[in-house]
Amino acid sequence: MPSTKATNVWTDEERAAMKEGAREHKAASRRDPAAARAEGERDVLAKIGGMGESDRVMAERIHALVTEVAPNLAPRTFYGMPAYAKDGKVLCFFKPAGTYKERYATFGFQDNAHIDEGTMWATSWALTELTTDDEAKIAALVKKAANQP
Repeated sequence: MPSTKATNVWTDEERAAMKEGAREHKAASRRDPAAARAEGERDVLAKIGGMGESDRVMAERIHALVTEVAPNLAPRTFYGMPAYAKDGKVLCFFKPAGTYKERYATFGFQDNAHIDEGTMWATSWALTELTTDDEAKIAALVKKAANQP
């Protein structure tokens, strides 16, 4: 007779991210909109501060870059990752390699970013380090996404 015991589909890191996402959603629904930006900034900086050196260096630079080129985006966490929202919806995020035990970090966009190019385009990029050219590409994409209606 086959076992009815469920197999573990999610990693410990994925389960932790889902729990954190649920906490973030619950907190956001109770949050005073006026305090949301300050709390989001605090939460993002705390997440960045807790990263390993390689991830932290990239995340600090991305945070500075996003807040510089798109000051209309609100920092917040998204499943425990630093993210930036427009009108309450996450637009882009930084996924550190160390959190998910992956070989590279990721900078990605949600579908509301509208960074479309033709019929096929990338929505996330792997990062092993952050060069000046990479920063320019990220800045252009964030600026494009943040200025969409």
